[in-house]
Amino acid sequence: MATTQATQQQTLRELMIDEIRDLYDAERQLVKALPKMAKGATSDKLRSLIEAHLEETQGQVKRLERAFELLDEKPRGKHCAGIAGIIKEGSDLLEEDFDGAVLDAGIIGGAQRAEHYEMAAYGVVIAWAKQIGEGEIASLLEETLEEEKGADLKLSALAESSINQQAAAEKSMRSNGGNGASRSSAGGSKNGGSAGRSASRRS
Repeated sequence: MATTQATQQQTLRELMIDEIRDLYDAERQLVKALPKMAKGATSDKLRSLIEAHLEETQGQVKRLERAFELLDEKPRGKHCAGIAGIIKEGSDLLEEDFDGAVLDAGIIGGAQRAEHYEMAAYGVVIAWAKQIGEGEIASLLEETLEEEKGADLKLSALAESSINQQAAAEKSMRSNGGNGASRSSAGGSKNGGSAGRSASRRS
C-alpha cells in the first residue's frame, strides 16, 4: 500500500511539474503580449492597469523560477497552446476595425480570458502541491493566484464602471450616423480608418 501511494504521489509530482512548465511558458508569452495590449488601449486607466499587471507578471515568472529551484528542476517551459490562442485572438482584435471604448471593451475581454485561464491553472497546481506535501510551492503560487484574481477584479470594475457604457454609447452614435463626418475625414474606408488610428497611437 505504501509503495502504491508513493508511486501515485511521484506521478502527481511529475504532472505538477509539467503544468508548472506550461504556466512558465504562459507567463513569458504574456510578458511579450501585454505591452502590445497596453499600446492598443485608448483608455488611460486601462493602459495603466495593463502596465501594472505586466510588472506583476514579470514577478510571477520569477516565482515560477523559484518553484523550479525548490523542486530541483531546471526552469524550462512547455509551449502553452491555451494562452497562445488567447493572445492570438487579442492580436487579431487590434487589427480589426474597432476603436475607442469598443476596442477597450474587447481588450478587457481578452485580458480576462487570460486571467481566468491562469486562475484555473494555478488553482489546480496549488491543490496538487498541497496533496503531495509541497507546501512551500503551494504558498509561493498562491501569491500569484491572488494577483491574478486582483487583476481580474480590477478589469471587471473598470469595464462595469465606464468602458462598457461608453462602448454602448459609441455603438448608438454609429447606428445614428453620428460619426459619419469623422469616418470621411479619416479616409472613408476601413483601411483608411485603421491607418489613421495606428498613426494616432504611434504619436
